[in-house]
Amino acid sequence: MINFNGVIQSEQDVSLSVNNRGFAYGDAVFETIRIINGKIMFWEEHYFRLMASMRIMRMEIPGNFSPEFLEKELLDLVEANGLIDSPARIRFSVYRQEGGYFTPLTRQVGYVITARTLEQPFYLFPEDFYEIELFKDHYMNSGLLSSVKTNNRAINVLGSIYAQENDYDNCLLINEKKNVVEALNANLFLVNGKTIKTPPVSDGCIKGITRGVLIDIIKKLPDYELLEESVSPFELQKADELFLTNVVMGIRPVSKYRKKEYDLSVARDLLSRLNTKARLTQL
Repeated sequence: MINFNGVIQSEQDVSLSVNNRGFAYGDAVFETIRIINGKIMFWEEHYFRLMASMRIMRMEIPGNFSPEFLEKELLDLVEANGLIDSPARIRFSVYRQEGGYFTPLTRQVGYVITARTLEQPFYLFPEDFYEIELFKDHYMNSGLLSSVKTNNRAINVLGSIYAQENDYDNCLLINEKKNVVEALNANLFLVNGKTIKTPPVSDGCIKGITRGVLIDIIKKLPDYELLEESVSPFELQKADELFLTNVVMGIRPVSKYRKKEYDLSVARDLLSRLNTKARLTQL
């Protein structure tokens, strides 16, 4: 079952027009959201990021798009799919209504919400080997637009194919200034001693929800210094640890980049703290 513009119906009964602007021009934004036993993880952060993304894309925000209305839309769909007592992964897509070519005829929107089951309610620390590489065939652009989760993910698709063809688990993307921005599906953190560094949003990374939560956690830890600064590719092999973050996997430690293999201890500690923070949102 999916939610199509406020109506919950079978996925097989829903079709999008070939003129849908999300399909034709990537004129759409989306959120990936984790729900545990009927509780939305970090809902306030997701809601405000969605509103910010729609404003950046100059979409008209419907008057009924309140946090309470959208929360009910999500939870009603989870219940319709029999997932109210289970962990669920939600994709909430908002697209501009069709009409026009590059210049739209309207700024009004439609939306689609899908729900899928997740195996685990909270984050587990992965013990398997995880190797990454740089993807240098194409560059991301630094700036505000790259921080928005739009449907235009061509570089992520091509990078994923490159990783698959070369037996890597993930790749890191770089911008036009040759700074490392993020992974194909996650934000990036580097650990050097007691300093933890992550690329700034201005370099072109997604303004990740888990990234933001983890930054807040790290800033409150007396033993670590958090830096939001540009990351050179040369820094990757000098780091003690690399780890990736997103809302579905939580924290994914990197085992190897080129000839460098990494420690996992800081990522393990931070994952425990992230799970604690996530559990507090369920109260």
